[in-house]
Amino acid sequence: MAKGRKNGLYSGISEELSALMRTGWADTERHDLLPGEQAPHAARRRAALSARFPGERLVIPSGNLKARSNDDSYPFRPYTGYVHMTGDQARDCALVLEPRADGGHDAYCYQLPRDSRDDDEFWTGNTAELWMGRRRSLAESEQVLGLPCRDVRTAAGDLAAASGTTPTRIVRGVDPALEAAVTTEEERDDELEEALSDLRLVKDDWEITELRKAVDSTVRGFTDVIAELSRAIASSERWIEGTFFRRARLEGNSVGYGSICAAGEHATIMHWTDNDGPVRPGDLLLLDAGVETRTLYTADVTRTLPISGTFTPLQREVYDAVYESQEAGMAAVRPGAAYRDFHEASQRHLAARLVEWGFIEGPADRAYELGLQRRFTMAGTGHMLGLDVHDCARARNEEYVDGFLEPGMVLTVEPGLYFQPDDLTVPEEWRGIGVRIEDDLLVTEDGHENLSAGLPRSAEDVEAWMARFAG
Repeated sequence: MAKGRKNGLYSGISEELSALMRTGWADTERHDLLPGEQAPHAARRRAALSARFPGERLVIPSGNLKARSNDDSYPFRPYTGYVHMTGDQARDCALVLEPRADGGHDAYCYQLPRDSRDDDEFWTGNTAELWMGRRRSLAESEQVLGLPCRDVRTAAGDLAAASGTTPTRIVRGVDPALEAAVTTEEERDDELEEALSDLRLVKDDWEITELRKAVDSTVRGFTDVIAELSRAIASSERWIEGTFFRRARLEGNSVGYGSICAAGEHATIMHWTDNDGPVRPGDLLLLDAGVETRTLYTADVTRTLPISGTFTPLQREVYDAVYESQEAGMAAVRPGAAYRDFHEASQRHLAARLVEWGFIEGPADRAYELGLQRRFTMAGTGHMLGLDVHDCARARNEEYVDGFLEPGMVLTVEPGLYFQPDDLTVPEEWRGIGVRIEDDLLVTEDGHENLSAGLPRSAEDVEAWMARFAG
């Protein structure tokens, strides 16, 4: 929690002010709330988690505010596993699965209740509703979440008192106070976090609908950027960042990750998020951005655009190589395929082109087996997508990177080529060119669906799109 100010203008609270503040408030308790859309889906997810850990208490915190500077906090974003298991986004909460004798679990949720008007905490405390906004009451949370709810201020004591009687696991690194209240083993706790990631690998229908919303909003955000390119040229990459952010806040919660608005040689930096450079005609703009829905599911899409509206011959040669490698990778996305197949197909294509250009030593198969293309491709070709932009990151390798694709999985395919501005192994005219193309694919029963197909991909289509919308 951020520190309070030591130089406040008021030295204290008079009895008269305290009495005044405690009176004259309407009863705002809501009795008309319905279960949230996610409630039945979250119940199924909890049942699947329960089945993995019979006889054990499971504690999944939502997390706390983190100080940005002094008494200012970063915008709160709950722990992903908590959101997936509850559909809730509140801070200072925890889901507990309490084991039953039959091997199942009873689930309940610790929540921070509404402030009482019987003391001064509701308008002076660190979590004061008059400062931070109205919270749900415990009764309201029970209606929305479909879970019994308890006062989180008793959670640490409750868990400490019970931790010696039942084996307990907790997700570490989310809520230090709850973590300190229980006696657990790090390796066993890691297994809980692995399970939470495993259970997000295959999305249910509700999640897929949310991801479609995220991608559709992202498509509109990219079109917004195209329409304002002339204003970005007169300003900087920050104009592009702000333009996309406006769409993300209008239609969703925020951006799902720091937008990469990389013009010119910044496009060769994999995670360029400073976004403070110039936007020059004749250069390329690599825009990697995604809208996060109000339920926290995010898109992750990249397009590389000619700022002038038309690729130069060399830019187009690099772009076409990346496009063809993405086509090869996408063709490998189907149920039953090894997860690594799309990466291998894409990288082999890029290795062959780099050998053809004379930038790495062939033959192409040997270059790929030695990983020589990685000097210019840098990263893997994709990742799982969902509540996190790099979703399921703690899943077991045998379920993820060494596993097989199933219907309902959503992943990115995002090959790229990056020729660094100081790379003396390539001709000068290639230096500073960076190209990435990224789409979000849903694995279906008979192949895949490109959720982000609403954005043009080929060089010809990109140029036509820009000619239509660019301002």
